[in-house]
Amino acid sequence: MATEPGSSARVRSAPRRVAVAVAGALVVAAGLAVHAFAPDGFASDAAGDALYAALIYLLGVFILPRAAFWIVAVAAFGWCAAVELFQLTGLPEVWGAAFTPLMLVFGTVFAPQDLLLYAAGVAGAWAIDALVRR
Repeated sequence: MATEPGSSARVRSAPRRVAVAVAGALVVAAGLAVHAFAPDGFASDAAGDALYAALIYLLGVFILPRAAFWIVAVAAFGWCAAVELFQLTGLPEVWGAAFTPLMLVFGTVFAPQDLLLYAAGVAGAWAIDALVRR
């Protein structure tokens, strides 16, 4: 029986995608819980930023399950940094005022320390992914 080219790769990446989707759902749930229940302050902001970055990393792994760790990590941090820098335009704040859920995606106000928190979130997700892959 002939197989379609690349079909074995799809079979191998399917369980990885399922695991990543479950992990992503857990990260979203944790992020929404922090947003809803944690008191406003540095700790909740830090947790939210790190979880956002971890989710972006997981989305990258979901889209490219066989990509090298560092490629997904660099792309995830790049996305997070671009979103943070986009806040300098003021548009995310305006959009968030018009449609509140956009604040969860784009934030509102630029904060340089968020870049460090994104790096920590991507690094944490990368480290856990590396352990799971072994």
